[in-house]
Amino acid sequence: MKKMLLATTAAALVASSAMADGHAKEIKLGVLYGFTGPIESLTGPMAAGAELAMKEVSDSGMLLDGATVTSSRGDSGCIDNGMAVASAERLIAEGVKGIVGADCSGVTGAVLQNVAIPNGMVMISPSATSPGLTTMEDNGLFFRTSPSDAREGEVMAEVLQERGIESIALTYTNNDYGKGLADAIQSSFEAVGGEVTIVAAHEDGKADYSAEMGALASAGGDLLVVAGYLDQGGAGIIKAALDSGAWDTFGLPGGMIGDNLPKTIGPDLNGSYGQIAGSEGKGIETLIEMAGDDFDASSPYTPEAYDAAALIMMAMQKAGSMEPGDYKDHILDVANAPGTEIYPGELGKALELIKNGEDVDYVGASAVELIGPGEAAGTYRLIEVKDGENATIGFK
Repeated sequence: MKKMLLATTAAALVASSAMADGHAKEIKLGVLYGFTGPIESLTGPMAAGAELAMKEVSDSGMLLDGATVTSSRGDSGCIDNGMAVASAERLIAEGVKGIVGADCSGVTGAVLQNVAIPNGMVMISPSATSPGLTTMEDNGLFFRTSPSDAREGEVMAEVLQERGIESIALTYTNNDYGKGLADAIQSSFEAVGGEVTIVAAHEDGKADYSAEMGALASAGGDLLVVAGYLDQGGAGIIKAALDSGAWDTFGLPGGMIGDNLPKTIGPDLNGSYGQIAGSEGKGIETLIEMAGDDFDASSPYTPEAYDAAALIMMAMQKAGSMEPGDYKDHILDVANAPGTEIYPGELGKALELIKNGEDVDYVGASAVELIGPGEAAGTYRLIEVKDGENATIGFK
């Protein structure tokens, strides 16, 4: 009888251990984007990019001795702090081991302070660009694969100067992202000798922007720069400007770049120009090839989303653990030199190298190089609207 009990206990322990091992091989990552709200036309490809990296790693069988990675999506609403925090709390309750996101700057800060820090959760955002996030106390939990708007302000000032623009009117969406970007554009443009005739906020979700346009038009300027969202107030401002005849060409920072804006505005947007985080070369070309017809891998912030997910999983391998508290200190290790350069499609190779004790330098789809507290140094893709489409005309 005693032998039977011992055998039964041993069998139970083996079964329990097997269940624990099986559970340990399932890793869930959160994808927290504004699937509704002012950039919803961008978030489908962004999510697909992050999830492609997860599938690639799962298929390789190399992460933590055979772990599979699945995605759990949450809606940030982009500009809805309450929704974003609630969605992040749900992801935590579901047991995610990292969050790819959030997307927009205000909700990213809210989730970081109210959810990620209290729960020790790593976040890597592909698109939250507010300079305010650079100095936010984050306990080493927050990273981003897109550059700060402080850098975008410098790039836009250079572009405006090269095009002979001497004065601009500047309007921004009234939130952390818009204010931070407007400040960066204003200070950078004035530093190169440009004049900013007015800096005025606008609210998203309005049906009529004629009052805002009246103030902007009265101030004048060679160009109207719209630091807004392409699916919301930014598009409304442009329509009001065209209706009034105040401007027919516009400066378009990152939040205004996407296929949907030319479709919404039509031929009158031709000739407008701007910039968005992006790179050229082997990384992005490979990702576009991998995505095929499934999604547009060149869509804004989609390469950065693939890279954000990839960094989390490589850091897990470096730490030998899926726990955020263990792997957060290894994200910079895998993102930067020295080591073997890693591109999209090579995540399995990277995991094997890391397992063997070798260094990797993740270049990825967006030419990843993390600086300072863990944000991208960043390059920008220069855009001009031609024949109803956003055409790439260069890089800075």
